[in-house]
Amino acid sequence: MYGAETTTSDSERTAFRRAEKQYKLYKSQLPKSRKKNGIKPTDLSDVVDFRAVLDSFERGEGLPPGIVEFDCPGFDLPVFCFKDRPGFFFIPSALTIEEQCHWIQESLTTFPQPPNRTNLTAIYGPILDLFNAVRSQKVLIETENTDKLVDHDLKNSENILHSRKFLFYEGANMCGKQSCKSVAASVLLQKLRWSTLGLQFDWSQRNYDVSLPHNKIPDALSLLAKKMAVPALSSGEFHPEAAIVNYFGPSDMLGGHLDDMEVDWTKPIVSVSLGCKAIFLLGGKSRDDSPIAMFLRSGDIVLMAAEARECFHGVPRIFTDNDHADISAVLSQFSSEDDCFYADYIRSSRININIRQVN
Repeated sequence: MYGAETTTSDSERTAFRRAEKQYKLYKSQLPKSRKKNGIKPTDLSDVVDFRAVLDSFERGEGLPPGIVEFDCPGFDLPVFCFKDRPGFFFIPSALTIEEQCHWIQESLTTFPQPPNRTNLTAIYGPILDLFNAVRSQKVLIETENTDKLVDHDLKNSENILHSRKFLFYEGANMCGKQSCKSVAASVLLQKLRWSTLGLQFDWSQRNYDVSLPHNKIPDALSLLAKKMAVPALSSGEFHPEAAIVNYFGPSDMLGGHLDDMEVDWTKPIVSVSLGCKAIFLLGGKSRDDSPIAMFLRSGDIVLMAAEARECFHGVPRIFTDNDHADISAVLSQFSSEDDCFYADYIRSSRININIRQVN
């Protein structure tokens, strides 16, 4: 899912791939890199900034060329569209700071919980309470004799969390003389890249596997998606059945792709941005079509329906430096000692929740 740099020459790259290369964050540009000398800062002058668009709109000034306001009676937030990308809707600052913090917390504590599957499930099995294990500085242990370990520690069972052949232990490595591997919960959180809610998406087959155990999408998330989907609905209602939560680290990117596994493309994908600012590329129906680059900030919501569902799109970059991350308001809400782990995570991460109607 996450893109990787190739050695293809510029002349052989598609327009979409050239844009990805233009905005991608290379390791030499990371804050701790020793190879920053001579690296030119990324030119962001062509990136659409919907925060600036919203500010101009609220002051009664004109909109940039190619951008129009979408009039949606009964919907109380400003919505903007591109003239040449029908079916795409941008709702800037759709969520309050409090709402953003709530969904960040849910994304880290509730959404990775079994029976929801994550990218870690295939390796470690269903992991319970990963974020709480990070808070408690637990270590995940793989052992050949799980039952014996469980029986041995029944009196202190609150410090043990099950995951197939894996156990979370508080404090020191509990392997003893057994043949086992261990990994800190904090490392697992850094490796978390996706979680699937509701109907489970099978990444290997690129379809929804209705046979996999699953819970329905949380009611509050479903209500949010239904409310925000209104501008993109030509008829009927939006019924959230699945969601994919993406977790981005400092140098992660999401390569250009289509979301084409749902039956009814007239129903939108509702995409919620949380955490560090990102660049989003919205292309056309061919990778050879030049994409539009725009900033996605925490609290922004994007809708893609109808023709926009046929457009290639991706995220070539997130910003984690203090000058560009744009999350000071979110961090200020996570100022208490109990919330420090949320602040530590979101300071260098982005979360995207995209909610879909499958059938």
